[in-house]
Amino acid sequence: MLSNVKRALRLLCCLALPLGAMSFVGCQTLSYYKQAIKGQYQIVVQRRPIKHLISDPRTPSPLKAKLELVLRIREFAEKELRLPANGHYLRYAQLNRRYVVWNVHAAPALSLEPKTWWYPIVGRLKYRGYFSEADARSYADKLKKQGFDVYVEGVEAYSTLGWFRDPVLSTFIHHNETELAEIIFHELAHQRVFAQGDTDFDEAFATTVGAEGVRRWLHAKKDAAAYEQYLAAHRRQEQFVRLILNARRELERIYNGSRPAGTHLGDGDGREPAASQRRQKEAVITKVRQQYEQMKDQWAGCAGYDSWFAQPLNNAQLNTVATYEELVPAFQRLLDLNGGDLEKFYRVVQGLAKAYKDKRHDELTKWTFIAPAF
Repeated sequence: MLSNVKRALRLLCCLALPLGAMSFVGCQTLSYYKQAIKGQYQIVVQRRPIKHLISDPRTPSPLKAKLELVLRIREFAEKELRLPANGHYLRYAQLNRRYVVWNVHAAPALSLEPKTWWYPIVGRLKYRGYFSEADARSYADKLKKQGFDVYVEGVEAYSTLGWFRDPVLSTFIHHNETELAEIIFHELAHQRVFAQGDTDFDEAFATTVGAEGVRRWLHAKKDAAAYEQYLAAHRRQEQFVRLILNARRELERIYNGSRPAGTHLGDGDGREPAASQRRQKEAVITKVRQQYEQMKDQWAGCAGYDSWFAQPLNNAQLNTVATYEELVPAFQRLLDLNGGDLEKFYRVVQGLAKAYKDKRHDELTKWTFIAPAF
């Protein structure tokens, strides 16, 4: 599920960030279950065959061109990237809203340990998805009152992991060719490999496949100019990711470094008072903002992450970057070790997905430390 990290971030500076993933499953309360069923049903009934829309003279030309592009991207994903299209992205749904779902992320005010929610089939995930922004923000407000740092993230696309034939959505069809390709490659990657209850693993894998897919797509088109633009944007994204991950490491030292054994993460009962930890936290966030402004000076005016930094910035929001990006170097290294052969890469990743979570992360950590730089 790509998200506005995503998927703020996910792609390149000046790209839409996040995508989503299986946000509709799970029913911890009756009201949550009802909104999930209703939201997914509305998407299903709005779907229209893309081929019919392309042949319909009433379809606006710009939309028709994008839908034709989607079919080419989909074919490339299936034939060249070995991703299971299986009937996905052959229909289009007009939703008349900016995002398809809104994901709620939360973490204690003095801890980077994310709050998780359990869902049937997919296990524990680091977010709770709503098809209504108002419902998402209402739930977020409840968590804030409990003392959590909260971040509500609009999601443009998500994968139902084969439970439905995922359609192209109006929430992401507006993207340019490169961004649209990455979104589709990312979401189809979830169809290929999915580790139950491991958001970091699943999103980093899909992010890796999405980026690799775009590189191969542009190479196949022999579009050197677009390829260079993509690489430049990707380098900006990498700088952004490094900035946020470094900030998280600083915060982790603040939250954990002075806590005696036996106290809980984020409870503020360590040797250093919670008030002091909060002041240090704000200092880190202020520094991150300043460093971002300095980075933009090197980016020739690109301000693709301004909307992300317009948020308050807290533990929950910073965690979303780590979810999508922290394990990416390990997956990139793994792909490289398999000579760029995607089938071999997928088989190894599938093996990891079947292992216990701690074991798979231990293996990925080994590769992360020797991952090549961009």
